[in-house]
Amino acid sequence: MENVYVVYWSQTGNTKEMAEAVGRGIESAGKKAKVLEVGETSAEELKNAKAFALGCPAMGAEVLEEMEMEPFVEEVEGFASGKTVLLFGSYGWGDGQWMRDWEERMSGAGADVLNGEGFICQELPDETAVKECESLGSQLAQI
Repeated sequence: MENVYVVYWSQTGNTKEMAEAVGRGIESAGKKAKVLEVGETSAEELKNAKAFALGCPAMGAEVLEEMEMEPFVEEVEGFASGKTVLLFGSYGWGDGQWMRDWEERMSGAGADVLNGEGFICQELPDETAVKECESLGSQLAQI
């Protein structure tokens, strides 16, 4: 069974909950979800994947987490061309600029961002957000 990676960073657990929902969606579509915190894997694991998911909440002035996720994403940008990537994360303030910036970076690196945009929710994902994450995971698994 093919593995579909979901790599995330989460401080409060909101983005982790989203990652787990994406994983459930992948598995409901018949693939094996590998849901991992960014510190538990390396970008090398994603090099041969045609599709994967990356999750990170908005941090600071609407940026990616800088110690683990940012370096990971920088490495992924080097081989993202031709791959489909689902981007997701939660936020507590702002208007989602960190996600728009992330989408632009990944598209600029040649990746196809699933549905043309990342998925965000404010704070803890509600039932609607969880269902959307599951749906996106299912779509990702069909790539």
